[in-house]
Amino acid sequence: MKPTLSSTGLAKICLPPRYILDEGVARIDSAGLHYRDLNQILKTLRESQIKRIELYNVHGQRYIGTSLRGDVEMIINGTPGNDLGAFMDGPRIHLYGNAQDGCGNTMNSGEIVVHGSAGDIPGYAMRGGRLFIKGDVGYRAGIHMKEYGDQVPTMVIGGTAGDFLAEYLAGGIIVLLGLHLKEDRMHKASHVGTGMHGGKIYVHGRIAGLGKETVVEKLTSQDLLILNQLIRDYSRYFGYDPKEISSRKFYKVVSSSERPYGRLYVY
Repeated sequence: MKPTLSSTGLAKICLPPRYILDEGVARIDSAGLHYRDLNQILKTLRESQIKRIELYNVHGQRYIGTSLRGDVEMIINGTPGNDLGAFMDGPRIHLYGNAQDGCGNTMNSGEIVVHGSAGDIPGYAMRGGRLFIKGDVGYRAGIHMKEYGDQVPTMVIGGTAGDFLAEYLAGGIIVLLGLHLKEDRMHKASHVGTGMHGGKIYVHGRIAGLGKETVVEKLTSQDLLILNQLIRDYSRYFGYDPKEISSRKFYKVVSSSERPYGRLYVY
């Protein structure tokens, strides 16, 4: 049964007892709930001005938080399916579990904090907002990220990444902390920054395969301000010591050209 709104505009959820509204907080047991029904509930709750939504027993439901707008906090317990927070514009999501593919797909603004690892293409075409991932990510993280107006999309990865990290990166910031890498180990990513023509990547740890469109530079004082703030935020979310992380050696990967493929496609 779909949720409805009362005449006063407050949420009136016509659902079994496992869906609870209590002092402006909605708590939903998602076990066995089809993703379309779950997302309809989330949309209705948002329209009724609920400020905090807690989801429990999430098992693979896709598109959670897709196109969700406004000032709302969502707590997710479990493992959502693909495209968590896709096209999201404003909300804050804390996921206590792992994210699947496409987390933060084309996100416009807001924040997703993953207290685990993420699959392939997290941050795909992000144009704003922030994505914090405690552990590792899969392939093509940050592909096609771009800045839009004064929005600077940001992704912080605590562990390592798969191949083609920051492929075709056009703008924004990616931080690869490599927290669990030993001194003699490399990130497993190759072809990092392939086709990159904007943005920047801050990296701790060695990368074997940088794209030919990239160059490595030392951090400027402005880079250090940006990086240290992101490290403080990451540490606050996941319980790390920011001073210990900031004491590690970082370098910056940027594009060697704003038009790396210009001569291939124009005369």
